[in-house]
Amino acid sequence: MTDRTKPEFDAPTAPAPSELVIRDLIEGDGAAAEPGDTVTIHYAGVEYSSGEEFDSSWSRGQTARFPLPDLIRGWQEGIPGMKVGGRRELTIPPHLAYGPAGGGHFLSGKTLIFIIDLLAIG
Repeated sequence: MTDRTKPEFDAPTAPAPSELVIRDLIEGDGAAAEPGDTVTIHYAGVEYSSGEEFDSSWSRGQTARFPLPDLIRGWQEGIPGMKVGGRRELTIPPHLAYGPAGGGHFLSGKTLIFIIDLLAIG
């Protein structure tokens, strides 16, 4: 799969969801990720309320490789089932991201939106 360009985010108009929202933007045609897998991805993340980008592998110019069990729960629950070659949007409420406000992380208390391209598994 060739690397796609960095995604654009649509500004949310509805209130932030209280549960994980998974939306496939592009259905992949490769192997599907499993809960314990290590994945190679490109991703970008923005805050739901402001639309401000807080992280992006595209902006750094390199992919990221992570074991799913080491990531926030929203990714642990939102990436399995995604197929290599796919692009998925995850909208993650605070309890599945960095916890409630005052939790010590700069994203604590915030609902987050990620767009993830799954490049490889393993």
